[in-house]
Amino acid sequence: MKHVASTFLLILFAMTASPAQTRPRQAGIYFGILPAGSLNAITDVPGVKVGHFTKIQGENIRTGVTAILPHGGNIFQQKVPAAVYVGNGFGKLAGTTQVMELGNIETPIILTNTLSVAAGIEGVVKYSLAQAGNENVQSVNAVVGETNDGYLNDIRGMHISSDEVIKAIQSAASGAVAEGNVGAGTGTVCFGWKGGIGTSSRKLPESLGGYTVGVIVQTNFGGNLQIAGVPVGEKLGKYPFKDTLEKSDGSCMIVVATDAPVLDRNLERMAKRAMMGLAKTGGIASNGSGDYVIAFSTAEGLRIPYSMPSGKLEEAAFLRNDDMTPLFMAVIEATEEAIINSLFAAESMQGKEQHQVEKLPVDQVLEWVKNKK
Repeated sequence: MKHVASTFLLILFAMTASPAQTRPRQAGIYFGILPAGSLNAITDVPGVKVGHFTKIQGENIRTGVTAILPHGGNIFQQKVPAAVYVGNGFGKLAGTTQVMELGNIETPIILTNTLSVAAGIEGVVKYSLAQAGNENVQSVNAVVGETNDGYLNDIRGMHISSDEVIKAIQSAASGAVAEGNVGAGTGTVCFGWKGGIGTSSRKLPESLGGYTVGVIVQTNFGGNLQIAGVPVGEKLGKYPFKDTLEKSDGSCMIVVATDAPVLDRNLERMAKRAMMGLAKTGGIASNGSGDYVIAFSTAEGLRIPYSMPSGKLEEAAFLRNDDMTPLFMAVIEATEEAIINSLFAAESMQGKEQHQVEKLPVDQVLEWVKNKK
């Protein structure tokens, strides 16, 4: 494997999607019935930006940072409605209690490795305090999620710095999102194959509001892999409890964005449906798996300003419970596809102690899926 030593090159690599990557949709494999957005990415939701910092150095460092920005402005000054759902709590998702208490997010969302959560918090805080308009801010609730990339990465070395977290935030952009071995997905393993970052989106028809739902995932979990209903894990001989070497533990971070005017209570209901999408891929949320969903709305009419006159009543238009079902379906479909996209995009990787994780044999999988009838 050719190792990239230059930090500059690492950032450039992280921001650039490989044109050689084949996504399932390009091969004629679809998940669900709703159409995808033009990019089939979380950035189809207007305003959402994604940035990666990828760190591949020497024989043992295989890690990184992924930043998701709900909008391109000052998020602390213009917070967005948000919710968190815990599928299985074996993880270290920082900032959850304030999100659950107040129903909003005030910073970029950071994904990284388990032992770099502290660096993630420090980076987000530094970034937020340095933004114009935040000169008097003395409290910042950083939201930082993680999965454990310790099989391929020297995780104990804690190689991510707060400055690298800031670089991921500053590199965030709209447009196509790099998938696979980038950012927080650099050293992850999914269903026994190389995992990584994956993303997908769904666009509701105008008759159902025309809203967009986007999902991005950091896949590092186990189970019995299924793709479009085909038991791929069984066919490839990689599934839990097959023998003592096959493990199902791990984690999955899922971030859901929508431009639908949805408040935190119904955002939590949307977040819950993301776990159904994970289940459709064969994920089982095992005992040692940290499976978390963060959901937010970018609807401008629902922004929460940092400063408001005391006693002023807020007025906002938002969706009723009866209007939520199409959004639920969109979350399920986009989550399932994002997870499979992460597997299709990831490449084989050798890392710490010469551990080797192979990429999913995409050509074989495509043959099975296309011929399943």
